[in-house]
Amino acid sequence: MFMEKFLRLKVELNGMYFIFILGTAGSGKTTLTKTFQEYLLDNEMDTAIINLDPAVEHLPYTPDFDVREYVDAYEVMETYNLGPNSALIASIDLILTKASEIKSEIDQIEANYVLIDTPGQIELFAYRETGRLIAELIKGNNKALGLFLLDSYLAKEARSFISLLLLSSSIRFRLDLPIVNVLNKIDLLRDDEVDKILRWSENAENLIDELGKIDEYSIDLVHLLIENLSSNLIPISSTDGKGFDELYAEIQRVIAGGEDYLTEEPNPRL
Repeated sequence: MFMEKFLRLKVELNGMYFIFILGTAGSGKTTLTKTFQEYLLDNEMDTAIINLDPAVEHLPYTPDFDVREYVDAYEVMETYNLGPNSALIASIDLILTKASEIKSEIDQIEANYVLIDTPGQIELFAYRETGRLIAELIKGNNKALGLFLLDSYLAKEARSFISLLLLSSSIRFRLDLPIVNVLNKIDLLRDDEVDKILRWSENAENLIDELGKIDEYSIDLVHLLIENLSSNLIPISSTDGKGFDELYAEIQRVIAGGEDYLTEEPNPRL
């Protein structure tokens, strides 16, 4: 009983942190959501999960809020005779028609950290206004950021790495949230491959050298991307747990000025 009251007091003082887990299909969002929740709970931080994917069939965790209770993408597909991708986009649009009910349920969540597991169709958050509206609905006045997962298999090729950073930048602009870029599934790479990607993220010239002969516009674009990253690139593995201390520290740096949750000043908005 004491611990429950203590955790509630922390939430009342500091507010909740909403962490949107974003990335292309297959980048490991759902597995990371599960593993990161376990990491936070192991460190005695109360955590909740929101499943925002109306098309997912099986989840490795029990969500505290599940959008499938309001919209099921497979029912939408059958009702409107849509393909899988169109059905998911339509489902996300339909979520906004139930905004008041969803907001009421989410407002009942009390946790230090709320992890939002998002659909694989990244265009929902990179290009469509619906994604921004849903993000604002969920986070309310609380602090929030996004984790953008770079699939290690794609990121080890220089041009794909740049494309992923462009996508991350698009999401950052669309959602108006700070973004922490995460190199996920590093257990699938050799150590020298991970080191190479990290060198690219730290110095534009390293990446330009890897690309070979490119035009002046591309050179300027690479400098712009690397020099304006909102955070360090954090390498992690949800399989063996590598990098989660560094991920947590970077989240705290970006969202709370480096302070641990327990030692922050009260949230002035509350």
